[in-house]
This record gives sequence, C-alpha cells and structure tokens, in this order.
Amino acid sequence: MNPDPSSTPVSPRVPLISTRHLTVHYDQRMALEDVSIDIFGGETLSVLGPNGAGKSTLLKVIAGMLTPSHGTATIAGAPLKGAHRRITYVPQRSGADWTFPISVQEAVLLGINRITPRWRPFNRTEKQRALAALEEVGMQHLAKVQIGALSGGQQQRVFLARALLQCGDVLLLDEPFTGVDVPTQEMFVRLFDELRSRGTAIVYATHDLAQAQQTSDRVLLVNRRIVAAGTTKDVMTREHLQATFGGQIVVLTEPAATPTPDPVVVLDRDAAADREVIAR
Repeated sequence: MNPDPSSTPVSPRVPLISTRHLTVHYDQRMALEDVSIDIFGGETLSVLGPNGAGKSTLLKVIAGMLTPSHGTATIAGAPLKGAHRRITYVPQRSGADWTFPISVQEAVLLGINRITPRWRPFNRTEKQRALAALEEVGMQHLAKVQIGALSGGQQQRVFLARALLQCGDVLLLDEPFTGVDVPTQEMFVRLFDELRSRGTAIVYATHDLAQAQQTSDRVLLVNRRIVAAGTTKDVMTREHLQATFGGQIVVLTEPAATPTPDPVVVLDRDAAADREVIAR
C-alpha cells in the first residue's frame, strides 16, 4: 500500500551559511549586534543599510577576514575559522591598489594564488582559465592592459572575473554596482542568475534599493542590528526603510490616480556621491 503523499514529511531546507547572535566590536564601537541569519544555496541575498550600518563587517566575518567578538558563523554546519575555499569575497573597488604594475590577466590569475605555490609560474591551463573568465565579463580583449588604465566599470569586471576563477559555493560582493555603467550592471545580473542556477549563494551589500528589488530573492535590512529580513515585498516597506535609514528617508506621494504604491526615495548623504535611489 502506497503511503499518503500528504503525510510524507518534507525535509527542511538546510542553510549553507548560518550566523547566530553575531556581534562585532571595533575597540569600543559596536559594528554589529546580535545578527542571526541563514543563507541558502541558489539564492541572492542583498544586504541594505546606511554607511556604518555593518554591511561590510558582516561580509568580512562570513569571508573569514574578521573574528566576531561574540556569536558564531558556520558553513554547512562547520565553524568558520579564517578564509574558506568554498567562499569567495569581492571587496569594494576603492580598496584595491590599481597602480600595481600588473596586467588584467595577471590580476585575475591572483584569484588562484591560494591553491598555487607562489614560487611556481602560472601554467598554460591556468592562463587559459583566466582568459575564459575575462571573456565571461567581456574583458578578454584587455587581458594585457595594465590594471591602472581601466575605467571604474572595467575594474569591477576584473574583480568579478577573478571571483569566477575561484568561485566556490558562496560569492560575497561589497557594493558591486557602485560606480559602474548600466551594461556592466546588466552583465553582473546575468552572471548572478547563471551562478544561482548552479547552486551558488550570492550575498552583496548595496545602497541601491531599486537594484536590490530587481535582483534579490531576499533582502536583509541592517543598521548594526537586523531591522528586517525576508522577501522584497515583505521587507521593503515604508516602516522598515525608515527604521533602517532614519532621517535619510523621504516619502513622495504620487497622484491618487496612479495605481502603483508610493515610492520611497532614499537620500544617502554619506555615500561617495549624493544619489537618489527610488524604490517602488
């Protein structure tokens, strides 16, 4: 006799990354407090909040670059201690030394340095892999160019190509859409979709509410603590955004005849350049 399908227990979805009561101090300053989240394979999670909210700190803890003051972080149930081969971290572009005298291809090849002895030159296969990653981001024709000669969007593409070369199960990106043109943003989104289809978890920090709405399965609103977490529909409400961004939120009322919800305009005066991001 066949069992009733309705009575068959459904296995709970197992998170790839988990944090529990994560707290980080910088000297006497609280950067993150009591952050507990689960991140699953095959999803895109955007982390939103004002400058100083702890977005970059959270990514660095997961990347193994920072040790939490309290709490835990795990990958597949095992404690995260230092850099992990299954986790790839892409920092903000402004944090790199673009004057370093190496080519675009050489910069991408550094993505496999952690599994390659430093004394051994890169072999032909590794160089071909780097060129293939550059081709994915539309940069193969600039492989021999010095990295300092690139535009901001091209530099961000180099970062992404390097991440593709070493990409494991989790891809962490800090402000990947900042300072890049629309074609580069669209290319990033296409690659994110492809990586998600392979089961990769993508977590990125951003100030751009509209971009987060369009590209994320879930959103995490952070201002040192978690304000809200869930789908964009559930999380990106006027109340949650005001609790996250405080006085940086301005609500503009549309004409009553307009069927769409009121937009929320986030004025982030702490960003590198004043910007207005409209979230609908």
